[in-house]
Amino acid sequence: MLVDTPPSYKRFRFPAEIISHAVWLYHRFPLSFREVEELLLARGIIASHETIHQWCDRFGPEYAASLRRRRPPAGDKWHLDEVFIKVNGARQYLWRAVDQDGNVLDVLVQSKRDAKAAKRFLAKPMKKQCRAPRVLVTDKCRSYGPAHQHLMSSVEHRSHQGLNNRAENSHQPARQRERAMKGIRSPRSAQKSLAPFSEISPHFRPRHHLLTTSGHHTEMQHRFTIRDHITGVTAPPAKA
Repeated sequence: MLVDTPPSYKRFRFPAEIISHAVWLYHRFPLSFREVEELLLARGIIASHETIHQWCDRFGPEYAASLRRRRPPAGDKWHLDEVFIKVNGARQYLWRAVDQDGNVLDVLVQSKRDAKAAKRFLAKPMKKQCRAPRVLVTDKCRSYGPAHQHLMSSVEHRSHQGLNNRAENSHQPARQRERAMKGIRSPRSAQKSLAPFSEISPHFRPRHHLLTTSGHHTEMQHRFTIRDHITGVTAPPAKA
């Protein structure tokens, strides 16, 4: 079993249980920092929204990295898509790559949707996965053509709006996250928030339609156990 070293909570006033719970609330549900503050207050925990923001910035990427290391290898069919988001009143583009099972491979916030931006984004999942896919599925955006020819010309490229529902559906939780944030100040803050969100949120969203009710409950308990291990709330089991 893979065992991660839990993050250090040294010099933090609150214990790991409270910090990890707050980070989980923020990344799992479409909540603002102030709404998380209110939920904690309802349980007698007084922590300001600025403190919760600091917790998410500090521990969100670490939790996301641990979950990513535990994830099985990505599939060989990659779906790429991009949607626009508002950052400080200006249009930016959120690029996303997922495999055929809906597992997020990477996300990137960029100001352009041209060929250069497509090449930059397509190189990220290739570098992270250390390989190219068997099939690349995109919408009709023309920027993908030059990126495909430059980086993976031997890979089959399917460009069709109706084939890319997997990536388009994957954007929906991010849209909810964007609305909850009530405005994003900079591309850097958008990337910093949405990258961990894209790792943490799907961990708690199993494909419910493929599971029975009892099977879903069992799967969720397993995923909560993983969360407790990587956050240091409970110690991982000793090696045999």
